[in-house]
Amino acid sequence: MEYYSEKISRLIAELGSLPGIGSKSAQRLAFHILGMPDEKVKKFTDTILDAKTNVRYCKSCFCLTDRDVCPICSNPNRDKKQIMVVENTKDMAAYERIGKFNGLYHVLNGVISPMLGIGPSDIKIRELIVRLQQEETEEVIIATGSSVEGEATGMYISKLLKPAGIKVSRIANGIPVGGDLEYIDEVTLLRALEGRVTI
Repeated sequence: MEYYSEKISRLIAELGSLPGIGSKSAQRLAFHILGMPDEKVKKFTDTILDAKTNVRYCKSCFCLTDRDVCPICSNPNRDKKQIMVVENTKDMAAYERIGKFNGLYHVLNGVISPMLGIGPSDIKIRELIVRLQQEETEEVIIATGSSVEGEATGMYISKLLKPAGIKVSRIANGIPVGGDLEYIDEVTLLRALEGRVTI
């Protein structure tokens, strides 16, 4: 049974299709938006469209940015001899929040997952290899998640890099199995970073 008119129901359905938004949250958001002044709604929708149109991958590390090269890669004070490999931009942001890593990042934008048909060529592994050939990297820190796919991706990358003579390390335990980095507290992330081991 429909409780709302078609346009309200469509708005609730669209909001409910977002990750982490259940039906009750979608209803709350829909009615909040409908109660907003027109100029705020326009600013909100314009911001979404602007981000969707102008956000792209950094040419160096492949994080999401609105510049050709992201602020981290273009910062001359970063340690260019260390590269931390993460699954996505949210994971990179999680490490940036703790403020203890001063190297660069490489964002894979996914993990190897044969069940989902995602192989090494579907994520930014080849780009990492090319980057390492062009830069003077001394250590690659694998900071993929502790899921089966994250572990498999980390092992695949480490096997590729071993012959190159680059030190390859993995973030230490402290990240729960199956945990997403974006939800991990800063202390746990810091312990995992400081306790990394060579693989």
